[in-house]
Amino acid sequence: MGTPRPSRALRAFAALPLALLVLFLWLAATVRGARVVRLPFGAEALGLTLSFRLDGLSILFGTLISAVGVLVVLYGVTYLAGRRDLGRFFVCLSLFMASMIGVAVAENLIALFIFWELTSLTSWLLIGTDHERATVRAAALQALLVTAGGGMVMLAGFVMLGSVAGSFELTKILTMSGAIRAHSLYLPILLLIATGAFTKSAQVPFHFWLPAAMEAPTPVSAYLHSATMVKAGVFLLARLLPVLGGTEVWTTLLGLTGAITMLTGAFLAVVATDIKKILAYSTISALGSLVLLIGLGSPAAVQAAMVFLLAHTLYKAALFMVAGIIDHETGTRDIEALGGLRRAMPRTVVAAAAGALSLASFGPVLSFAGKEMIVLALSPSGRWSLALQAAVYTTATLLAAAAALVAIRPFFGTLPEGLRAHDPPAAMWLPPMILASSGVLIGIAPRGVTSLLLAPAAAAIHPDAGALLVALWHGVNAGLLMGAAAFTGGLLLFRTRTAWLRAVRPLAGITRFGPAALWQAGLDRALAFAAWQARVLQNGYLRIYLLFVIATMVLLVGVAAAAGGLRFRFSFHDALLHEIFLSAIILAASVVAVSSRSRLGSVAALGVVGYSVALLYILFSAPDLAMTQFLIETLTVILFVLVIYRLPRYTVLTRPLERTRDIALCTLAGGVIAAVVLAAASERAEPVLSRFYASHSVELAHGRNIVNVILVDFRALDTMGEITVVAVAAIGVLALLRLRPEGGRP
Repeated sequence: MGTPRPSRALRAFAALPLALLVLFLWLAATVRGARVVRLPFGAEALGLTLSFRLDGLSILFGTLISAVGVLVVLYGVTYLAGRRDLGRFFVCLSLFMASMIGVAVAENLIALFIFWELTSLTSWLLIGTDHERATVRAAALQALLVTAGGGMVMLAGFVMLGSVAGSFELTKILTMSGAIRAHSLYLPILLLIATGAFTKSAQVPFHFWLPAAMEAPTPVSAYLHSATMVKAGVFLLARLLPVLGGTEVWTTLLGLTGAITMLTGAFLAVVATDIKKILAYSTISALGSLVLLIGLGSPAAVQAAMVFLLAHTLYKAALFMVAGIIDHETGTRDIEALGGLRRAMPRTVVAAAAGALSLASFGPVLSFAGKEMIVLALSPSGRWSLALQAAVYTTATLLAAAAALVAIRPFFGTLPEGLRAHDPPAAMWLPPMILASSGVLIGIAPRGVTSLLLAPAAAAIHPDAGALLVALWHGVNAGLLMGAAAFTGGLLLFRTRTAWLRAVRPLAGITRFGPAALWQAGLDRALAFAAWQARVLQNGYLRIYLLFVIATMVLLVGVAAAAGGLRFRFSFHDALLHEIFLSAIILAASVVAVSSRSRLGSVAALGVVGYSVALLYILFSAPDLAMTQFLIETLTVILFVLVIYRLPRYTVLTRPLERTRDIALCTLAGGVIAAVVLAAASERAEPVLSRFYASHSVELAHGRNIVNVILVDFRALDTMGEITVVAVAAIGVLALLRLRPEGGRP
């Protein structure tokens, strides 16, 4: 099928990642150790600083994010050509890229959290690009809820960590590893932060959102699965390894989670038939491998993690782009409906073959060196060494079969009848070719990339991991033998796939009890509870809303007041006769207002209450308040009268028992408020704030009316908010007054 010509203007979006790539490569060549750049932000008192940490780890991630970003934009402009709202799509992609780079370079934990949640929000927009389809909306919402929810859990861990360290700055936190590990809050800190990392990096049992996110356009999938969002959790664990790592609970938690995720993702990859699903599950497996290595935390494990991270970024982005090309040209990603495309798509098959070799981690590719380093890192890992090596071998075998599904099944065999395809324009096949061939070239000659990016990144995580040596050939060793055996076993699994799939088909029923099903069931129950709660609380009756508000206030204030103990120290001996008289009028008018069967009578009684209160303000030397009260009362009475004039006759809508309940609750509320006010008036606190206003009104605000100065200077934001509320209310009133019934009078 033909490919529409892309807009040249959209290619300008590649300028941002290209500029960032140049910047990070320059930083990689010039920065030694760690450099912190701080910018004035104005929120330092809250512990939030706009500071950036530039070291080997952040520079490696920044380089990968920007480099893959350039190719994803160039690929996406052609892949998505002819679609609506491409400008908005690439704006969201750019915001997502910036958010991910913010995560990589953040020095402050609170700033890191903000960028972290921005990646969840922008990925929600990207996954939901085709939001007209219900499945797309559901997948985007699921990804947002899982990752953003994990981020909120992680924030609690950050707050605890900052409290223990006395700072949210990584520079200080990274120097306090001993004190933090010995602290009583270490375990909850670790569990909370690990939960956030596991949700972001799709570790079991939070892995189900990642395959569902395949509803996103292929450029989004290629970017999200390779260099960005799913690597954020891995980045965070690597960043905090010097602080939280090195303990048995760290090694057990991350090692066990990573190993289970690694095996689960690999198995689900070989039983899937959608190419993007196969690649998504293989991503989950790779993320599990990275978490396992970071959990081990040894210098060899850290080195293997950095090498494998780079290799995975290159081949996974390439293979997703290949999957997009197949879908774009044939209209399907189902391997059961594909075959024989090698002659029609010769360039694409080269990129697919190179990427698949990297996925299988066999041959002259960087991932082979990384897999060999993983085996070597697992060798001295104690009593679990043999089990972990068996898990890595099983995973490698399954992923080799998955690689064959991606690279052999669509391109070899017989071309299905009616299937027509050809290579896409160069802007689509060249980016995956560059990425896949980079994995081969770096594997053959790794020295430059190792010294520029990988060794500094490993040293930033573990000081003893800087002496990094990457090579394809270390002689005949366990890594080589395991790789050859896994590759052979994977090809055998691929050849016998139909037979063993038939054997494991009965196990498919357990998916009804898997994490995805449990998540959906939990979400359905939460929505059902929310619907019930809305029916009870949001029932359309204003009196019920007031009932809940007043009851909640009485409960909370009453319990707090009773727990704190109320002390009353006041006397009525100095009360004057006219003050007692006005108080009696207020009390009597209040009784009339609630007992009158005439709306106009109630309004008049409320007016008496308001004007009497204004007179009390005057008697107590508060003319400003009295003037405001007079104006408000006059306006309120007039508005009430105008509205009530048009209302139907007064009708009793409540039963006697309900009225008794309301009287009791209101009496209790009035008593609680009166008690709290009297107790507050009885306190003889030092008037520090009053003296401050009196002594600084002229000096700071150039005003002698202290009340005015407080309103317009010291509490200017409060006043602006109140004015905004009044303005919005006035607009609403004006809109109501201008409404006209159709064909009728106002």
